[in-house]
Order: sequence, then structure tokens, then C-alpha cells
Amino acid sequence: MRFSITKIANFFSMDVQNTIQKLRDELNQHNYNYYVLDSPTISDYEFDITLTQLQDLENKHPEYFDESSPTQRVGGTITKNFKTVRHEYRMYSLDNSYSKEDLIDWEKRIQKVLGDVPLEYTCELKYDGASISITYEHGKLKRAVTRGDGFQGDDVTSNIKTIKSVPLQLKGNFPEKFDVRGEIILPFAGFERMNQELIEIGETPYSNPRNTASGSLKLKESAEVAKRPLDCLLYFLIGNNLPFNTQFDGLEKGRNWGFKVPKEAKLANNLEEVFQFIDYWDVHRHELPYETDGVVLKVNSFQYQDELGYTAKSPRWAIAYKFKSEQVSTKLNSISYQVGRTGAITPVANLEAVQLAGTVVKRASLHNADQIEKLDIRVGDTVFVEKGGEIIPKIIAVDLSKRPENTEKTKYITNCPECNTKLVRNEGEANHYCPNFYGCPPQIIGRIQHYISRKAMDIEGLGGETVALLFNNGLVHNYADLYELTVDQILPLERMAQKSAENLVNGVQKSKDIPFENVLYALGIRFVGETVAKKLAKHYKTIVSLSQATLMDLVLVDEIGERIAQSVLDFFSNEENVRIINQLKQHGVQFEIIEKVNPNATTILAAKIFVVSGVFEKFSRDELKKAIEENGGKVGSSISSKTDYVIAGDNMGPAKLEKAAKLNISIISETDFIKMINEA
Repeated sequence: MRFSITKIANFFSMDVQNTIQKLRDELNQHNYNYYVLDSPTISDYEFDITLTQLQDLENKHPEYFDESSPTQRVGGTITKNFKTVRHEYRMYSLDNSYSKEDLIDWEKRIQKVLGDVPLEYTCELKYDGASISITYEHGKLKRAVTRGDGFQGDDVTSNIKTIKSVPLQLKGNFPEKFDVRGEIILPFAGFERMNQELIEIGETPYSNPRNTASGSLKLKESAEVAKRPLDCLLYFLIGNNLPFNTQFDGLEKGRNWGFKVPKEAKLANNLEEVFQFIDYWDVHRHELPYETDGVVLKVNSFQYQDELGYTAKSPRWAIAYKFKSEQVSTKLNSISYQVGRTGAITPVANLEAVQLAGTVVKRASLHNADQIEKLDIRVGDTVFVEKGGEIIPKIIAVDLSKRPENTEKTKYITNCPECNTKLVRNEGEANHYCPNFYGCPPQIIGRIQHYISRKAMDIEGLGGETVALLFNNGLVHNYADLYELTVDQILPLERMAQKSAENLVNGVQKSKDIPFENVLYALGIRFVGETVAKKLAKHYKTIVSLSQATLMDLVLVDEIGERIAQSVLDFFSNEENVRIINQLKQHGVQFEIIEKVNPNATTILAAKIFVVSGVFEKFSRDELKKAIEENGGKVGSSISSKTDYVIAGDNMGPAKLEKAAKLNISIISETDFIKMINEA
């Protein structure tokens, strides 16, 4: 039998390709056995030999490169700047609870929306690490993004690929595209090993596993990340048309596809079973190989999750129960006072260093004069400190039995510690304020730092320390001055090179494209947070219209109260604020909403408020909401006397049906809604 050279080459090529694929499958399975199942079947030496064999073959045959190959975990990528990526599905934070009574109240709020329906809860341990969102397409890891501000985060794909418990290629049958949410953690054993290595070479050890895990994700060399024993624990899957209807089933699917899903998760049929889960893990959590500071409860049914929806910051269908905080005692050495960007004065306790919940604590907030008075706290006292929600240290009591003799009662300061202006305290408010709004350095620096922040103008190349440097060198006196900075002005400053100076100037210029609602938030109007800024921008469209609004006009805007309205009026009545806004306008900053034109949009639903509830056949809930808004309508979060229509799908909550009927609100189907749109 005769073979052509081409046929022989093809046979050889197929043999190499098959060998490469066989080695990849074998190594992926060993990784899964070791890092996910914790049940290795070969030695580390045997694994390394097989990996080296695969690397050699891939190097000789680059035409068979695959981004999902186990060799891509080794690291070697260097990332100079992490790209900011917008989350397709927002990453919300969780509301916290600290008692079982809080959980009972939470369930009552749920039942008020859903009615008296049987509820199941998924109980999961709250892992103390760094949240990550990972996108999979066709079973392959496509992108990994940090939580960031919930709306957008940093692309850390190269670093995440080095974590062995993160699958690069999924197993079994999986959706074409979806996201997983997980927690990047550093187990105690690995953390202690890393610290021991640092101590042996005379370096300072890391403070705690959580911060070390979070910091690892932003290392510029993925090879360095690969050296760290990081782990990824999956807690949620999100996407369209997922093949399961509950949170608990989703965890099981994730486990089958190759993700590491902690086996401690449990399905509870009522709050009593939830309390049993909490009581058990409050005692046994210290036996776990990684840090956990509480339990996360989620309504198990996705249908009920859709019904409950979200607040501006958190899902209504989930809550975190935080274990009781650890407490320690230490000595109060002194009290200092900080000035915030609004002029609010915050007293700070300077403590003798003490270890608390895995970190060294040297300072704690004293909140305000009333808190100091209530605790009768004095310099020299022995105080009890705990972490509020395991995050911010606070003093909760004084050990009077150890109080030294002849200590003096603490007198709250009367003048600003920075500019010596006499402090004021408005009626009904807890804080003292420095009224020197435009002359007090920390207030000016704080406002500029707020202006450049990610949720505001998101200016790349400019951080808080650099803002202080610019101000202290007389280069900026307000945030509008940023737009007049030149590279030549910045270069003489400390730690400033040509490239960093150019990045700063370019970052400032790029911020001119930031939309109006972000700009409005960036201005730092008191009580105008992200959500309020969006509502005001959407309602008034331009800064001119907003600046001309009366108190009554503002109060009539949905969810704008008198306190916010008065603060907006006060801001625009100040000549300096108006001058700065005009300066920003001249530099081209966006002060009006740029409407996106949709050729299919109408105004047929103008002034109509809709509430969407249930499961639909022709639309997803998000598609329905988008259609309402594109045709001039407004989507309400809950049924009220202002609601015009409820679009009801299958399995709509009985409580909503009852409330709609009681208020005589029209209940329509998705077919009725389509007809309503088509009439345009």
C-alpha cells in the first residue's frame, strides 16, 4: 500500500493533536480531583512530569494552542494597567443582620410582597475574601472581573486563570454563555506558609488572609499570583435561560460543571432550620480551613427572587447574618479630629496596637460628641473595641475598673483642627461642622477626591494622594482647576515621571465624556448620592433646569424629600458653586443628558407607571421593563396608589394581586401590553 507524503503528515499531525488533547484532559481531571474534590489520584511529581510533557508538545506545535489548556495556568502574563470592564449583570452588596429578630423581620418583609406562600432558603457560609465575576462562553473561561463598585470592575483574567480550582474548560452540558460569582479566598494553611517564608527572609508578614487574597488579584505579574495558594468558592450563577429554577439546584449544577462549591450549603424549609444552621456554624466555623464571618440566606426560588427584586444597593431576597463580633481591650492614648469633605468633624481614638479579627487595630471611630459623652471616654482609659460588622473598629465601652485616678473629662473641640474656624452644630444633627467650606484644606481636597472617584468622574491616573499633592503645591483650588493642568506643571512634583504626568492629564480630559448623572453626583451636593443624582438628572435633563427648580418642584420629583431639595437649593444659591460649574462648562464637561435615539420608541406610555410581576412567555422581566421605559412609561418597584398597570405573568404573588385589586389597579397580561404598544 502506498501513502503520499501529505497523508503521512496528516496522520502524524492527528496523532500529535490527539496526544495533546489527551494530556490536557488528563491534567484537567487531576486538577479537579486535587483542588475541587480534595482527592488526588497521582503525586505532585507525576503531575509535574505530565505537565512538562504537554508544555513541550505545545511549544513544538503552536498551531494547537488552546487558551483553556492547563499550561495556561502557570502564569507569565504581565499586566501594566488593569482594564475597567462593565458587568453585564450588576454585582449587588448584601444587607447585614446581627440577630435572629432581624431575620424574622426580613421574612415578614418578604411575605408582605409574596403573601403567605411556603418559602425555602438556601443557607451558605459567608466567605471572607474578594468577590469575582467570571464569564464562560461555550464552556471556556472568557473573562474574570473584580467586583469594583458593583457596576464595573477590573479585568483580572490572567491572574484568575492561575487559580487551580477555577475551571478553564467546563464539564458536561452547560449553557452557551453565563456568569458565575465566587469568592477568592486564601486558606489559613497557605496564608501561614506565605508569612513564614516572609519572616525567614526578614520581611514584614501579611496582616490577614482577606486583604492578601484581594491584593493578589491586582498583582501585575500572573506568575507571582500563581505562586499563591488562592482558592475560588462559587456561590451564584447568573445568565439567561439557565437550566435550573432555584439557588440550591444552581449550586449543584455548578458542582457538576467543575466548580468548587462548598459542601456546607444547606436547604432550609423554614427559619427554624435556618437558625439551627446558624447556631451550628457559629460554633464550628473555627474548624474550617478558611475565614468566614457569617451566613448568607437566599430565597431559594428564582421566581420569588424576581418578584422581590432589588433595592438601590441590595437584593431583597438575600441577607447576610453576621456572627457576633470579636472584642478586645486596649488603652486609649489620645483623641484626634478629622475633617471630611462636607466639613463634618469625626473624632478618632488613637489606641495602643491590638490584634482584632485578624488585623492590627490602632485607631477607632468615636463618631461624634454625643458618643464621647455617652461613654464618658477619657484619654488613658482601658476601652473595649470590636469590629462593627467585622469591618470598622469601634469602641463600645470603657473598663471603669481600670480608669486611672485624676483623669480629665473629654472636652470636645470648639474650633476646626485644620483652619481654626469656630465649629457649628445644626439643630437635630449629631455632627459638628466646620463652616469654612471654601477655605478649609481637607474639605477642598476631599471634594476633589470625591469628584475623581470611580463612581463619579472615574479619572484614571489620578489618586487621592496626588490630589493632595496638587492642592498643597497650589496647582488646584477646586475640581474645575484639574482641566487646566499641564504636563509641565505636574512633572516637578514628587514621584511624578513623564508618563504618569501624561496619563493624569489624559485621564482628566477623558472625563469630559462622563454622562451628566455621574457629573451631578461628582459635584458633591450634600445628600445627593448616586441614586438621587440619577433621578434628578433623568427628571431635569440639564444642569440649567435643575439650578432653576424651586423647593416645591424638587419635592415633587419621585423620592426627593425636603432635606435633599433644600440642599440642592443651597448648593445653587452659592456664587462660588455657580462659578465652578461655569468653569466646568467651558472645559466641556457634560451638563445635560444625551438622549439615545431609539427609532422604534414612542410616547404612548408617557406618565404611566407599571409594575411587572410573575413569569412571562414572550419577554423576560428585564425586556418588559426596557419596553416600558422606551415607550415613555415608568417602572415601579412596588404597587401603590400611583401605579397605573400591573403586568401579570404566571405565578404572580398573591399579595400583589390582592393589593392591586384593593387599589383598583388594572391588571393586564403581556399580550395586552403588546397590543397597547402596537396601538402607537
